[in-house]
Amino acid sequence: MEGVAGTPDSGKSGLVNLHDWIDELCDALEIEAEIDEALVLDLARVAAHNVEQVAAPVTTYLLGVAAGSQGANPLEIEQLAARAQVLADGWDRPADAPDPEEVEVEVDIPDDSQVDHSADEYVT
Repeated sequence: MEGVAGTPDSGKSGLVNLHDWIDELCDALEIEAEIDEALVLDLARVAAHNVEQVAAPVTTYLLGVAAGSQGANPLEIEQLAARAQVLADGWDRPADAPDPEEVEVEVDIPDDSQVDHSADEYVT
């Protein structure tokens, strides 16, 4: 089996020290980061349970993107995670439900084809 970018998957199994893994991963990615492992794991669990299993890594990745892009401190990261968890806790959209953006909404648009718009100014 192959892993990310065609690297072989060693098939290792067993217990690892998560804190050591995070430290080594940060070194490999050349980042300085403090992480609340419990916070991230709790959010991943809620997303996996209430949304879909594959939502867990995507959710935690996006939490990281949000935290990084906002320069969030630990308290702000907790607040971002709480917002994501509230969304996941209330998620009830089945897998086959259309995206909200794809739902067509009937809107009555008035017919103004008889109105002269030649003098209208448009801001671009």
